[in-house]
Amino acid sequence: MQFSCLSPSTLPVCSQYTTGQDIQETALHSTRADLPDKLAQRSFGEAKANNKKIMGILIKILARCDLCLIQEVRDAKGEAIPTLVKDLNSFVKSHAYSYVESKRLGKKTYKEQYVYIYKKDVLQVREHCQYPELEGGERTNNDTEVFSREPFIVRFHSPTTLVKDFVLVGQHTCPKTAMKEIDELYTVFNGICKKWKTENVVILGDLNAACSYITIKGFRAVRLRSDPKFRWLIGDEQDTTVRQKTHCAYDRIVIHGREMISGIVPDSAKPFNFKEEFRLTEEEALEVSDHFPVEVDLKPIHRYLLRHEL
Repeated sequence: MQFSCLSPSTLPVCSQYTTGQDIQETALHSTRADLPDKLAQRSFGEAKANNKKIMGILIKILARCDLCLIQEVRDAKGEAIPTLVKDLNSFVKSHAYSYVESKRLGKKTYKEQYVYIYKKDVLQVREHCQYPELEGGERTNNDTEVFSREPFIVRFHSPTTLVKDFVLVGQHTCPKTAMKEIDELYTVFNGICKKWKTENVVILGDLNAACSYITIKGFRAVRLRSDPKFRWLIGDEQDTTVRQKTHCAYDRIVIHGREMISGIVPDSAKPFNFKEEFRLTEEEALEVSDHFPVEVDLKPIHRYLLRHEL
């Protein structure tokens, strides 16, 4: 299970994490933004939803965020996420959380979903679509053969942040085709600009954009990487993995748009080390996820910031 969160600058930031083998998160807060990224082998499903210890840690992570992306949700019955959100609303009394989910995605029998969990009293969902349905439900010229799991795209309105409207593109790449999928996200971005007339876009999730899954020469040719208008907020030197023996920046937050870039709190993007935060052993942390969530903060409007400081 993966999470990514975005948030404005008065609230805490959330990061990417996986509820399974690799959970990543990115969320959006009025003070910061963090989104969970992905869960690999330890994906989020019924078994994890029934584990009170794991659910307690997940809820504490989600409660830091205004907006989170959860990846690798594997739950054919469709009961795990409603349970998670119900428990989250019981834990957080000051806000009400809701969610929007993709269909179950995957080329073969293995299927997973993207889920955005957000504070519905802070953020509003304007529109959402499952790529490639960017043009009136019709497929674009680029079919979905490139993606193992097509991006899930949601347009949010955020009254309490400097950047009011932005689009989130959740993506969990296949390690073997990571560079090809990351490059194709450039095509997805162009489709978003055409459909919704906005350049304020956040691409996030477990992109597998590090270590053995990329090459220096190949990465330079990736359009999302070579175009200077895109800002990679999680640097190559970061480590988004839970295991001490690995050091890879698999999970990323990539932003585009003048408003979006100026609306980010400087130096707020980082992995959230929930292992250290909650004093877990590596074994205990891996039960939650093998990825740390990545997070970033959005600047709040001044009157919202002052209201919450009184």
